[in-house]
Amino acid sequence: MEFWPWLTAALLLLLLLVQLNRTANFYAKISFYCALCFLVSMVAAAVCLLRHGGRTVENMSIISWFVRSFKYLYGLRFEVKGRQKLTVDHPCVIVSNHQSILDMMGLMEILPERCVQIAKRELLFTGSVGLIMYLGGVVFINRQRSSTAMTVMAEVGQRMTQENVPIIPVVYSSFSSFYSPRTKRFTSGTIKVEVLDAIPTSGLTVDDIPQLMDTCHKAMRTTFFHLSSTPQENGAAAGPGAQPAQ
Repeated sequence: MEFWPWLTAALLLLLLLVQLNRTANFYAKISFYCALCFLVSMVAAAVCLLRHGGRTVENMSIISWFVRSFKYLYGLRFEVKGRQKLTVDHPCVIVSNHQSILDMMGLMEILPERCVQIAKRELLFTGSVGLIMYLGGVVFINRQRSSTAMTVMAEVGQRMTQENVPIIPVVYSSFSSFYSPRTKRFTSGTIKVEVLDAIPTSGLTVDDIPQLMDTCHKAMRTTFFHLSSTPQENGAAAGPGAQPAQ
């Protein structure tokens, strides 16, 4: 019987520590985010199996619905500019900048219908998260075998130029004004998202792919710093920890 008062006291002290200490608050929010991903993945997997019976890109609409709810728990807001550019009636390749484990929320915010994603193969073995990615039709690439990964990407590039598939860059502003592992900051904030004009590949050959990627990277980098220079949280602009498009 004496166990419960001690447990209650310990929980209250823990909650107080989380509220008063930035580092404790940061790790508590990250831990909750990871736990949320695993728990929601299990629920979403069950819904996907009941709805579609197995692996299909159609499951992404269910997954994105669950993930988009995360932003309300963390006080995050997305301002999307140019969303209509993703509404196309032909194949396209969408590329975006990577910053942190929070990227998943931003991705699901703008994900168009029947969009097949590419991810590193290691994520397939992350329990329920790997399962839900598999059910969502994600294509896994083994980056440990660089020759295999490069071969796959080369084939994608070749098909892309042969069939004149355009590239649509999507840029997310820096998270550093509200999320920073270095300073242990994790507060509410606004993420600015801009969908850039499609970059055509018509008339290009495989030899032009490096130049095409460079053009895409420069456009995304310029937009990233433009978006990140705008105040995002309490009037603060993105700090020196801002990471450009990768």
